[in-house]
Amino acid sequence: MMILGKKIGMTQVYDNDGRIVPVTVIQAGPCTVMQVKTTETDGYEAVQMGIDNVKKSRQIKSQIGHASKANDVPKKFVREFRFEGSPGEYKQGDKVTVEVLAEAKHVDVVGTSKGKGYAGVMKRHGFGGFPGSHGTERKHRAGGSIGSHASDRGHGGNVKKGKRMSGHMGNVRVTSKNHALVSIDAEKNLLIVKGSVPGPAGGYVMVKESKV
Repeated sequence: MMILGKKIGMTQVYDNDGRIVPVTVIQAGPCTVMQVKTTETDGYEAVQMGIDNVKKSRQIKSQIGHASKANDVPKKFVREFRFEGSPGEYKQGDKVTVEVLAEAKHVDVVGTSKGKGYAGVMKRHGFGGFPGSHGTERKHRAGGSIGSHASDRGHGGNVKKGKRMSGHMGNVRVTSKNHALVSIDAEKNLLIVKGSVPGPAGGYVMVKESKV
């Protein structure tokens, strides 16, 4: 089972033993099944879902035409979920609510991590940096020499792919697995999961029942 949602933020609740548990609140659904893909028509089995309406002034004709087949309006966040078998239980235009995860014990959450911009090696990779005194001058947070370790020997003078250096940090797809499902509020379409999930408050996420 799976659903799209929006991260509301974090808070804390008490468990049955009186211990504080940090949790994330996710507004999960209601989602619309925008399209059902099959092997015969598309070459693979998948269900396409969408959440949150696009305001009328920002809708484009291609989106309107696609959404009209599901008797709905264009959605801000649209994603596909693939199936190993046939997604026969889903029909185009169906509404999916948080209750699809009512039987789940643990969930996986897929989101986009917070963007940190251009970051140095100490922040990005946890490097220790240079000594704080005695012989180090204006180079305390540098990454050090790369000449003897980074040359792509035999493939040119380029830096090896994957070499840990400064650069863009964050703003990538992250999958956080096996979050305990604390509770579900079906009336308000809220999903309460243990721990933190990727992305900022207001960021869109995909929630799937864990395989283990």
